[in-house]
Amino acid sequence: MYRKYLGVLTLAAITAVAPPISAALSNTDISVSTDPFQPAKKMLTERYGNISPKLWGEVVPGVKTRISGTDKLIALTLDACGSARGIGIDQRLVEFLEQEQVPATLFINARWVGPNRSTLQRLAANPLFEIANHGLHHRPASVNGRQAYGIAGTRNISELVDEIELNNRKLSEVTGHGPRYFRSGTAYYDEVAVKIAADLGMEVVGFSLLGDAGATFSREQVRRALLAAKPGDIVILHMNHPGSGTADGVMDAVPELKRRGFRFVRLSDVALQ
Repeated sequence: MYRKYLGVLTLAAITAVAPPISAALSNTDISVSTDPFQPAKKMLTERYGNISPKLWGEVVPGVKTRISGTDKLIALTLDACGSARGIGIDQRLVEFLEQEQVPATLFINARWVGPNRSTLQRLAANPLFEIANHGLHHRPASVNGRQAYGIAGTRNISELVDEIELNNRKLSEVTGHGPRYFRSGTAYYDEVAVKIAADLGMEVVGFSLLGDAGATFSREQVRRALLAAKPGDIVILHMNHPGSGTADGVMDAVPELKRRGFRFVRLSDVALQ
C-alpha cells in the first residue's frame, strides 16, 4: 500500500489521516467537501510549480512505450474510455482473449466504471488481465491545460493529481487493488506531468503500435496493424466499442501472431522501456 513519495511520507500515508472523499466518488461528477490530496498537491507544487514544460506529445521522457529486450513478446493494452458513445464492453473481444488465454492490461477510465462495475470486478478477478488507470475524466496529462484532439488537458498540478488519484481510489474500491500503470486520456503528456505521475507511484505507459485508432479502424485495418507487430511492441486497442472492427481484427491476427512465435504478456510480466 505504501509508495515512495518525494523521499518523505507516502501518498497513502498522507491521505490516510485526511478526511475521506465523499460518497459521491462513485459518481463521475465527483465532489469533495475537503481535499484529501491537499498535502500531496502542496508538496508537488513546491517541487514543480515553477517549472514550465517544454515537451508535449505521446512520447516524452518517462513514458514507457516498449517491452525491454528482443524476445518475441507483445503486450496488448485495451482502453475503456467511457465517453457517451464509448460506455459499452466489447464482450466478443473479451471472450476471445479468455478462450485463447491471451493476457492483456486493461486501462479503465472512471466514467466507464459506473455502468460496468460488475464487469470490471469480473475482469479484475481473472488472472489473465490486470487493471490500470486511464484517468478520472479522460484528460491529457498537462500542468498548464494543453489540448490534444480538441480535449483540454488538466490545467494545473492539482487537477492532474485528481485525474490520477481519484481514479486510483475508484479502481481500488471496485477491484480491491491499486493500479500500477497510468495512461492519460488521449495518451498525451508534458514531461512535468510524467514526473508528477511517477512521484505519485505510477508508471506511465504509452504504446508503440496503434492497433485500432480509437476503435475507428475496420476489421482489415486492425488485422494489418497487428500483423505488423515487432518484438517488444505495446499495442493500444479499445474494449469499449462493441460495434467496431477491433474484435474481428484481433481474432484474425492473434492466431497468425502465435504461429509466428509471438507470446502475449501483461505489462507487469515484463520490464518496460
